[in-house]
Amino acid sequence: MKATAGNPLVEVLRRHEAGILADWLKEQARSGTRGDAAQDNEMRTTSREFLAAINDGLAGDDVDGTGPRWARAMEILSALSASRATQGYSPSETATFVFSLKQPVFARLRSEIADAATLAEAFWTATRLIDRLGLFTTEAYQRTREEVIARQQRELLELSTPVVELWKDILALPLIGTLDSSRTQVVMESLLEKIVASGASIAIIDITGVPTVDTLVAQHLMKTVAAARLMGADCIISGIRPQIAQTIVHLGVDLSQVTTKASLADAFLVALARSGSRIEAGQAEAA
Repeated sequence: MKATAGNPLVEVLRRHEAGILADWLKEQARSGTRGDAAQDNEMRTTSREFLAAINDGLAGDDVDGTGPRWARAMEILSALSASRATQGYSPSETATFVFSLKQPVFARLRSEIADAATLAEAFWTATRLIDRLGLFTTEAYQRTREEVIARQQRELLELSTPVVELWKDILALPLIGTLDSSRTQVVMESLLEKIVASGASIAIIDITGVPTVDTLVAQHLMKTVAAARLMGADCIISGIRPQIAQTIVHLGVDLSQVTTKASLADAFLVALARSGSRIEAGQAEAA
């Protein structure tokens, strides 16, 4: 719908902007919007800027929220949604910012327009506009939440793949849980970064905590071993339980080029021997 000089919604919003803002802030407070005094002041500023942006948008080619003059309004909603998503607000609490504007706008339209047909048209125009802005807010909130969740998942993956230095030139990477493609990438990066930082020549990849080993998991392990070799470090895979050994044989996975051991302790002894080190009985007791 085009914005014309005689459009009742445009005229009412411009003429009663201050009153609508005051009533809108009351609606937001009544809806239970949380926050302290500083947040209340920030919300008052955001509401004032958003209402001004709506009036600016209505001065453009349409009143549907789709024209280029609505860029500022969308920018404000995107920033608000992102902020609330990271602060733990619910989608409903976030969308209420927009939808609570209906009551003040409808009240002004009722008080200003006597003709029933004109009032109905103004109501419909306002409803379409506010609903569109509210849906945009919800979508922006959802995008931010997905980004936050993805970032948290990456951080959890990094925390779940610690690389520890067992001995001089010997690293250990204990794996717990399922090993998929995304986690394999994190495992590779963590291991390679530690190899570069420590200059280690041997890395023990312990899969005691990996519940199952299938063809895909075996391929991920081989990729990690190959990447470590390119960095000058040899790998030993520990935690090969009888069930896993049988599965690997059944799948026909070739691990003949990789040293495997049943336990991390056995793998550590092999690593010590390869590095030319050993633990004396007296050293073990002293430790």
